[in-house]
Amino acid sequence: MKAAPILDPARALPEVRPLSGDEFRLFQRLIHQEAGIFLGPSKQELLVARLRRRLRALQLHSFLAYYRLVKCDPEERVKMLDCISTNETHFFREPRQFEFLEHRIFPDVQHNRRPGLRLWSAGCSTGEEPYSLAMTLLDHFPGWPIEILATDLSTRVLAKARAAVWPIEKAEEIPTVYRKRFMLKGTRQQDGKMKAGPEIRSVVHFARLNLNDETYPQLGLFDLIFCRNVLIYFNAESRERVIRRLLSHLTPGGTLFLGHAESLSGLTTLVRSVGPNIYTHSTNLGSTARTDIP
Repeated sequence: MKAAPILDPARALPEVRPLSGDEFRLFQRLIHQEAGIFLGPSKQELLVARLRRRLRALQLHSFLAYYRLVKCDPEERVKMLDCISTNETHFFREPRQFEFLEHRIFPDVQHNRRPGLRLWSAGCSTGEEPYSLAMTLLDHFPGWPIEILATDLSTRVLAKARAAVWPIEKAEEIPTVYRKRFMLKGTRQQDGKMKAGPEIRSVVHFARLNLNDETYPQLGLFDLIFCRNVLIYFNAESRERVIRRLLSHLTPGGTLFLGHAESLSGLTTLVRSVGPNIYTHSTNLGSTARTDIP
C-alpha cells in the first residue's frame, strides 16, 4: 500500500491576502472606537503581524472577512483586542515612583492614622505591577486592610496574572527581602518558575475593564491609581477622556501615577504634578493621599 503523503502544517494553513489601505482604516476606526487605541499609518504591518495567526486559526483568507466577523461577534472582538494589546511589564517598574510612595505618600498615610488603602492598577498586564504594589504595602502597613484592583483590556494577560507564575529570571527584578518573604520558588514540574505567595495574592483582585468605556461602574474610589504606559496608545482626545474618568474614581487627596513617557500637557486644569509623572486633582491643596477606605 502506498503511504499517504505527510502534509506540511505551514502549507496547510490558508493563504491570507495582504491587508489593503482601506481595510487597515476599517480596523483603525474599529479599534479606536472599541478600545481608544489609535493605530497610526506606521502600525499597519504591526496589525498584520498581530492578527494573521487569528485569521489562519479561523480559516479566513482575507482581513476583510475577519473585519466582518468581529463587527458582528462581540466575543471575537475581545480576542482581536487581546491580539493587538502590548503587554510588556516588569516588577517594580519605574523605581522613582516607588521611592515617592515610600518617602512622600506613606509617611502621610501613617501620620493620619486612619488604616486602610485601596489601589487600582489600570492596565495591569501579567500582574507584575499589582503584585509589586502588594509587596510594598504589606511590608509598610502590616495588619492594615489593603485592597488592590487590577484590570486590563486583555483576557489573555489577565489569565496569566491570576495564575501568578513567571519565569524564575523575573526574580532578579524583585528586592531580595520581598522575594524571600512573598515569592515561592518552583520545584519538580515547576522548576525554573516563580509564583506569588498567598499573602500578596489575597489582596489583589483581577477584572477585565476597557478604559475606553463611557463609565467604570461599581468601582468606587481609590487612594492611589496606577495607569502607567497605557495612555501612550491613545490619541489626545481619548487620553483626556480616560484621565477625566480616572480622576472621577480618585479620592480627594488621592494620587494618579502615569508612565515615564506619558504627559498631561494641556490638562493642567484637571491635575497638578506632585512628582515624576505623578499627579493629584488640581484643586487638592493638602495631603497627597487619603487613607480611609470608602
